[in-house]
Amino acid sequence: MRPKILLVFLMRFEEAARTLQGIVQFERTHRQWSTFLDDEARTARDAGFLRGERWNGVISRHTSPMMVETCRELGIPLVDLNDVPPFPGVPKIRPDNVAIGHRGAEHLLERGFRHFAFCGFAQEGWSCERREGFVEALKLNGHSCAVLDVNYPGVITPEWNAAQTRELIGWLKQLPKPCGIMACVDVRAFQVLSATQNAGLLVPEEIALVGVNNDTMRCELSYPPLSSVAPNSSHAGYHAAELLDRMLRGDDLGTIDTRIEPLGVVTRLSTDVLAVADKHVAAALSFIRERSCRGITVQDVVTHAAASRSQIEKKFRQFIGRSPQAEIRRVQLTRVKELLLETDLPLKTIASMTGFEHDEYMSVVFKRMTSFSPGQFRKRAKLTRV
Repeated sequence: MRPKILLVFLMRFEEAARTLQGIVQFERTHRQWSTFLDDEARTARDAGFLRGERWNGVISRHTSPMMVETCRELGIPLVDLNDVPPFPGVPKIRPDNVAIGHRGAEHLLERGFRHFAFCGFAQEGWSCERREGFVEALKLNGHSCAVLDVNYPGVITPEWNAAQTRELIGWLKQLPKPCGIMACVDVRAFQVLSATQNAGLLVPEEIALVGVNNDTMRCELSYPPLSSVAPNSSHAGYHAAELLDRMLRGDDLGTIDTRIEPLGVVTRLSTDVLAVADKHVAAALSFIRERSCRGITVQDVVTHAAASRSQIEKKFRQFIGRSPQAEIRRVQLTRVKELLLETDLPLKTIASMTGFEHDEYMSVVFKRMTSFSPGQFRKRAKLTRV
């Protein structure tokens, strides 16, 4: 008879789906389980759910003290995925938060930033660990870091009070620019993005921002799309299933606290920049990022930046290492690649959406820059995904 396993997750978090993928991968390749998904984490609040069935094991992302005591009383093996200090005798798997902080710092350092800040949640262990990792990596590279922590609202879409928002806006305005900021989690990063807009600050030219969790839909829907450190949730789920399988076989694992390294940073527009202190170049880069796919010219960029063409050309070579025209093309072709990979739109439509008058010319430029025609690029990508 298959072991009956209870999975306790809140499915409104994308991280939960990734973790479950890892559990499914283990279950499909190693053991056949009969699983039930508590997708609203009711078990964390109601012990009756554990007592009402004969469960052989539990994997929980939202483990409560009541759950731990009930599982111990009933002799049900439990693996805990909640990112809080471990319960005695309960195997735990959670993100390596210090490593997450390191990845955020490395990502911003690679982009040439010299000023840094961290936005977190006070008195939350996981946030403090991410802050410590961020500050540590910066210190090793000779940099300091400004910090603004607030109380954790404890929900996925918090209502930030006006005083807190005003404090954040004032803090952002006084930071030296350009500044690379890491937020402890994506939801905190979204608050920072909102504050930058209210403060009239350019993202990513003045404030570059990276979050944590890579909640894809929310990151893509933000403006600009948010770069984020991606935890290895699938591996965490797989390892949790491994541990539970050992417990079902009679192993007494005791108090294990396993930290899972992050996958890395998923780069989106909020950090897609090189740190530039020159205000004319920053304005030009922002304009190019916003307007390249509308068919702008270098003269349009020069006019917006309020500087002479010779100044802009010289400063672009100095700070960016390429001409304004090359930067326009880079932004256009980045968007062309996205549309080739993510849609089945014809080349003529893609050309019109990316600022090219003719798809033939777009194809010539694309092949010159990538060594592949648009069609070849799309075909190779599809073959790679299979």
